[in-house]
Amino acid sequence: MANLKYKYATVLEAIQNLRNEGYEVDFNLEENCLTCSGNSYTVNDFEIEQVYRYEGDTNPSDEATVYGIASKDGLKGILVTAYGAYADNASSAILRKLALKNH
Repeated sequence: MANLKYKYATVLEAIQNLRNEGYEVDFNLEENCLTCSGNSYTVNDFEIEQVYRYEGDTNPSDEATVYGIASKDGLKGILVTAYGAYADNASSAILRKLALKNH
């Protein structure tokens, strides 16, 4: 289950605080996995530990979500998604995992 212990004012503040908590690498979203430093992580290879969601005051397209992620091989990192940015490229399994942790 995602840990929503803090609410930060901005995406940058959330990222900085996650870095302070040891989330050191940057994950990228690919079609069927997350990637980082040449490694690929399928849905079963990582857990979402923290989630922070941001919505623009006047424009829904300003939405962003910051995820604190831990891989099973010990990496802790951050994934930032923007409104709709991952919907066209990611598999349904990845989208389900991100959506479940986003609520």
